[in-house]
Amino acid sequence: MEYQVESGWLTGARKVPSPHCNDRPAGTEVDLLVIHCISLPPGQYGGPWIDDFFQGKLDTSAHPYFEEIGELRVSAHLLVDRAGVVTQYVPFDRRAWHAGQSEFCGREGCNDFSIGIELEGLDTDTYTDAQYHALAGVTAAIMAAYPLITTDRITGHSDIAPVRKLDPGPGFDWQRYLREVAAQRSSS
Repeated sequence: MEYQVESGWLTGARKVPSPHCNDRPAGTEVDLLVIHCISLPPGQYGGPWIDDFFQGKLDTSAHPYFEEIGELRVSAHLLVDRAGVVTQYVPFDRRAWHAGQSEFCGREGCNDFSIGIELEGLDTDTYTDAQYHALAGVTAAIMAAYPLITTDRITGHSDIAPVRKLDPGPGFDWQRYLREVAAQRSSS
C-alpha cells in the first residue's frame, strides 16, 4: 500500500484517536522519527489492549500487568501490528506522549519534535515481513511530508532513552528497514 500524509493523518491507516496528546511547542519543526515496540500483555499479540491503553480505557482487571500500567497516559502516532496493519492514534502535527524523558543530539524532550511509531512486538523478539514492509511505506510517506526527517534522524527508543528503554531491540533489523525505506522512496 502507498501511504500519504494529509492534514496530519496517514491515508490508509485505521484511525483510533487518543486523548493522550497535546500541541507541540510553537515554532517546533518535526525532525525525528522514533521506533518503539509494544505488546499487551507483554509477549501476547492481537486483541484490543493497545488501542484501549492509548485511549486511556485499559481494563486493569483483565490482566495483572495492566494494574501496573493502567494509570499511565501514553500514546504513539502510529502502531504497526504483526500483520502490517497501521493504526494512527495522534495526528502528526500534535505531540504524542511516546518518548518520555529523552534526548537526541543534545535536545531533550523528544516528544516535542518527533513522530513515534510502535511496532507490535517485544524488544527481545523479531518482527514480521509485513511489519517491515508497512513500516517502510509509512516512513517514506512521513519523510515526504516532513523533509527534515532524514535517515540519520530515525532512531530507536533505546537510543534516546538508553538507561530506561531497550526497544525496538536487537531483533529489529535496521539495515533491512532502511533498505526498504530507500526502495519505497525511489519507487514513489
